[in-house]
Parts: sequence; C-alpha cells; structure tokens
Amino acid sequence: MARVKYYYDTETCKYERVKVKTSDIILNLLGFLTLSVLIAIGLTFLLGKYYKSDKEKVLLNENEKLKEFYSILSNRLDQVDGNLASLQKRDNNVYRLIFEASPIPTSVRVSGVKNDKAYEKILKSGLAKDKKELITNTFKKVNQLKRKMYVQTKSYDEIIKMVKDKSKMLAHLPAIQPISNKQLTRLTSGFGMRMHPLYKVAHFHPGIDFAAPYNTPIYATADGVVKRSEYMGGYGNTVDIDHGYNYVTRYAHMASFKVKPGDKVKRGQCIGYVGSTGFSTAPHVHYEVLKNGKQIDPVYFFFNDLTPEEYEKILKLASIKNQSLS
Repeated sequence: MARVKYYYDTETCKYERVKVKTSDIILNLLGFLTLSVLIAIGLTFLLGKYYKSDKEKVLLNENEKLKEFYSILSNRLDQVDGNLASLQKRDNNVYRLIFEASPIPTSVRVSGVKNDKAYEKILKSGLAKDKKELITNTFKKVNQLKRKMYVQTKSYDEIIKMVKDKSKMLAHLPAIQPISNKQLTRLTSGFGMRMHPLYKVAHFHPGIDFAAPYNTPIYATADGVVKRSEYMGGYGNTVDIDHGYNYVTRYAHMASFKVKPGDKVKRGQCIGYVGSTGFSTAPHVHYEVLKNGKQIDPVYFFFNDLTPEEYEKILKLASIKNQSLS
C-alpha cells in the first residue's frame, strides 16, 4: 500500500494531504516499466555473453576445432602448392630447356580455373560470412591446384615422349651435385652477382661453390669425355668435361686429379679431390655448367638426386646474395 504524503499549508496552518495527479501516476508507471525493460535487456545480454547452455558450449567447441582443422588443411594446401611450384620451375628451366621446348607461361598454368556448383551453393547458403570465406577460400585453392596439376601432368606426358626419343642424351646431361651433399649444407655461394672474397665488391659469379674438407671426392655429373685437367690461372687445378649436345661442366680449385684429357667418364665417377688451388679463400669445388660456351645456372641440373622439397631448399640457398669463395 502506497504511503500517504502530507505537506504543511502555511495559510491554514495545518498539515494537508498531498493529492496525487493521474499524470504523475502514469509517469511513475512508465518510468518503472522502462527501468524494468532496461534491466531485463541487460540481464539477457549478460546471460547470453557469459552463460552458455551445454548445447551452445558443444557447438562453440566444434566451431573452434573446425577453424583449427581448416588452418591445418590450408597450410597443407600451401605446402602442396609450393612443391608444385618447384616442379613447374624445374619443368620450365630444366626439362624444357634441355629438350629445347618452349616453357609453359604462368597464364596458361593458372587460367581456366572455374567455380564449381558446390562453390556457388556455398555462396547462396545461410552460413555466416566468416564461415563462407573459410570454405570458399579452400575451394579456390583446391581448384587452382587441380588446374596446375592438370597442366603439369600434360607437360610431363609431352616430356616423356621427348625422353623416349632422346634417352641416350639424358645420360650426357648434368644431373647430380659434384660432391656428396645429402644434408644440403655444403652449397655456400650461388650463381649470379656475389661479393668478391678479397676485393669486397660485387662481381659476377659464373657457377656454384660447394665447401668441403680437403680431399673430399669430386664426381662427374654426367657421362662425357675429359677435355681438360690442368692448372688454369684463378681457377687453379681444373677439370672440364665435354658431355656432347653442347654441354660442358667445369670443376675448379681441385687438390689433385684422377683423370686426364681424353678419358671417358661416367656420371658419379670420381674425377679428383677438393682443394683450394688458384684464387680461393677456403677448400671448395667451384662448379659450372656451360651450354654453347656460355655459363648457365647449375642449380637447375641437380634433378636426379633431389626430392622436390630438397630441390626447393637448394634453390633458396643458391639465391642468397652472399660472398663467394673464389
């Protein structure tokens, strides 16, 4: 029951009862209702934010796991794409170069990627925007990989036909590293502009340096005939092997030889030992590949003894702009 309120009337000198207006009652009720609604909204928000039902907790947990699994899947797809990229690079820069076939343009490798019906269905679904993006991005990656793999498969089919016609030629093409390098730790300087070890200025380095202890065996990288085994100025003790088909390989700064001019050698045969003769700052073998008398990057000619992952690592090591050993 509401309390009765009084006020002191100065004219009558008495306490008079306060008369409550209908408008005041309505305003008080509205204020009370407004406050009640605000409190209800606040409680609903707090309960929704901090209190989850068992079903909601399960769904949230599943959602987090799905995001985690998507991240793993996305990383795996990126790894596959990276491996495929190294195969594409090897395809264009080695296989097609060897058989004098035109490289496949990047536009051809990635063109024609279309969204399938499942992709369109996802876009029209009632899923939340972030979930749509997760799923559609995965579909895009998969479709791009499918296209690239299709083009690469067709390219290999073409190369296989070339190989059958030129099987003898393959034995005479450089295809392995000149020293044992299973751990891929011996490549110290790549092909291209590098810092000169003594003059400390940039100079063109026409091959690859493999650091190794004195007297480490050096191997012929393909079948051929020894063209030179002699001291050659800044190259020091050097062996040149003519492989035919306009290919020559050079092995410099050797400690000693195991072959002489005119000797026929096989791929993997020891031709000498690592040294530091000529213009050299440490024991290593400087290795070059020449085609038509012009030096080309040897890193594209290690395809026989490297997996795609190892080949990708070698490419990265060879691209480091460091100081050469000679």
